[in-house]
Amino acid sequence: MNDMLQQRVFDFQRRISDENIDVALINDADNIYYLSAYWGYLGMEFGRPTMVIVPKSGSPAIITPSLEAEMARAMTWIEDVREWTDGVGGEWISHLQDLIAGSANIKIGIERSKTHPLILEYLTAEFNEKNIVDISDILADMRMVKTPEEIDIMRQAGQVAVAMCEGGVNAISEGVPEYEVALAVISAGTRKAAKFLSDTGVDRLFSPTIYNLQIFQSGHDLSMVHRRSTVRRMRHGDPVYMCFCGIANFKQFKLGFDREYFIGTISDEHARIYEIALKAQAAALEMIRPGVTAEEVHKSSLDVYQKAGFGICYRTGRGIGYSFLEKPEFKDGDKTILQPGMTFAVDGGITIPGEFGARVGDSIVVTDNGFEYLTPFPKELRIL
Repeated sequence: MNDMLQQRVFDFQRRISDENIDVALINDADNIYYLSAYWGYLGMEFGRPTMVIVPKSGSPAIITPSLEAEMARAMTWIEDVREWTDGVGGEWISHLQDLIAGSANIKIGIERSKTHPLILEYLTAEFNEKNIVDISDILADMRMVKTPEEIDIMRQAGQVAVAMCEGGVNAISEGVPEYEVALAVISAGTRKAAKFLSDTGVDRLFSPTIYNLQIFQSGHDLSMVHRRSTVRRMRHGDPVYMCFCGIANFKQFKLGFDREYFIGTISDEHARIYEIALKAQAAALEMIRPGVTAEEVHKSSLDVYQKAGFGICYRTGRGIGYSFLEKPEFKDGDKTILQPGMTFAVDGGITIPGEFGARVGDSIVVTDNGFEYLTPFPKELRIL
């Protein structure tokens, strides 16, 4: 594992060197984990930044709050971990000054959209702003194709997501409040995740506990695409939608996964719309194989919606992995060519505001001649 991560950093250093960048400052939590295997629980929402500093040659370093430093050293392969304490010395800035030494003309690479304004404010005050360049695409391109080891973890994450769905389905019933289903989802997913973890090595530092608010709608609120579970009690005839995209997270890998069910009965019109959503997702999945562009996958779904009388659909899918959203995306204008090892969330969805919504989603990995489900679970119309 450490050898793989070191090689990853060597590759990153080669890429920033090719762009004449002297040092990279990484503030995004997902990319900190990608390069260092360290993730923390304190961030800028508490006024406590963590950073990985990668020079174009030589050893990288981690700057992290002292409260997190012991855990950082237990997780990471990086030997240089520099801790700082609130109100002591120059805090994180003093370490940054030591690591980014040199003239004001040093060229610094950052992820501009993911670097906190407080850190940007320091950099622009200390260095020539024209020498602060965006390196977001470098890391995004490196992360697009997953290694076999990463895909194995994502398969486990898929099993966790499926367990969450099974737990939710078993809890859905007339008269049950929505939050009880969300609790069943969290419980089932946590228990499944725990089976993949041990109490030794770095594994002991991964939590199996599923967290974040689940996307959940039922009844007339089904068109509210990202509503969360409430105290509403489900009723006979309700459609029920569960999305796991914000909570299907295992060993820092994030997946997309959605399922919809119906309590007791379903109208002919709702059944028709749901089948169109399934057909649109199936059209996208049928297109997925190496050599096809991301845009072509999207257009195959769009064709289904338009032939059924619906307008332009939203994004058909997105890259997934270390982040909830990665490159490429299945949308108009994305001409990225698919390669084996790319991983995606692929959706089918129709929203009729104030009336109804039909949605389904799966995570997949592109293979040599098609794709493999990371979330294999039935999705045909099901009345509970």
